[in-house]
Amino acid sequence: MIQQLKDTPNTMVGFRAIHEVKKEDFDKIVLPAVDELVKRIDKLNYLLVLDTPLNNFTIGAWMRDAMLGLNNLNKWNRAAVVSASDDIKNVTALFSKVVPGEFRAYGHHELDTAIRWVGEQDGINTHQVFQE
Repeated sequence: MIQQLKDTPNTMVGFRAIHEVKKEDFDKIVLPAVDELVKRIDKLNYLLVLDTPLNNFTIGAWMRDAMLGLNNLNKWNRAAVVSASDDIKNVTALFSKVVPGEFRAYGHHELDTAIRWVGEQDGINTHQVFQE
C-alpha cells in the first residue's frame, strides 16, 4: 500500500510504502499526485519513504514505478528515498548518475531533513509552505 504524505511543502509530493505495494497503488495515488505537481510547478520533487521491504513490491508496481521515471525523465528535479536499507542508498546513488536531477537517500531519523531538501526548503526560506 502507498499512502500520500500530506504534511509536506507544496513544492513536492511524498509517499510512504507499507505492506505490499501494487501497481494499483501507483495508478490511484502516485501518478495523479505526480501529474498534478508537474503541471503546477513544471518539475518533479519526489519523496518515497520505504516502511516495507522491497520484496513487498509486486512486479506490476516495479514496472509502474519505472514508467513514472521514464514518463517524467526531463522533469525530475529532486528525489529522495528514506529507508533503513544500505542497498537502497547505494541504488539511489547509482540512479543519480544516470537520471537528470538530484537524488539522495536518507535514514528514517532524517525524514524532516529529506522533506526540507526535496521540497526545496533547505536554507532558501525558513518558512515552509505546506499543503492543505
